[in-house]
Amino acid sequence: MDGDACPVRDEVFRVALRLSLPVTVVSNGSRGVRLPDGVRRVIVEEGADAADDWIVEAIGPNDICVTADIPLAARCLAKKALSVSPRGHAWTEANIGGALAGREISRHMRETGMETRNAAFTGADRQRFLVALDAAVAAASRPAPPTFRIPPGGF
Repeated sequence: MDGDACPVRDEVFRVALRLSLPVTVVSNGSRGVRLPDGVRRVIVEEGADAADDWIVEAIGPNDICVTADIPLAARCLAKKALSVSPRGHAWTEANIGGALAGREISRHMRETGMETRNAAFTGADRQRFLVALDAAVAAASRPAPPTFRIPPGGF
């Protein structure tokens, strides 16, 4: 979990406890957040993408990254991991490109002086997150479909 300012930490901890899943919280500082027993804390050095870089290095296929950071989600997807935003949006290969483009448009709008704001985090967001997290856990638990490869030179 991208631990810096994550609004759904407690939900992640409850789901992980219920399903006996390991959780790693990665951040740039301890931020005084108490973690439940069994939750691994990784504190990386200060730097713009230090936590993201650590997550991408450590994540593997079928791991789940909880993050609102769209570029981090894209990097995790590239490593065949799953990614869910705290608002309950499941990032996929099909939607991450549009999300990255929208992020760039918002950045450009802010640079030109336009004001962009994120909506307040609500109970409905929290509920959507729990549904999306349960779906991601179920997807990560399914066995991988068989892959069929044609040998060089054909059959």
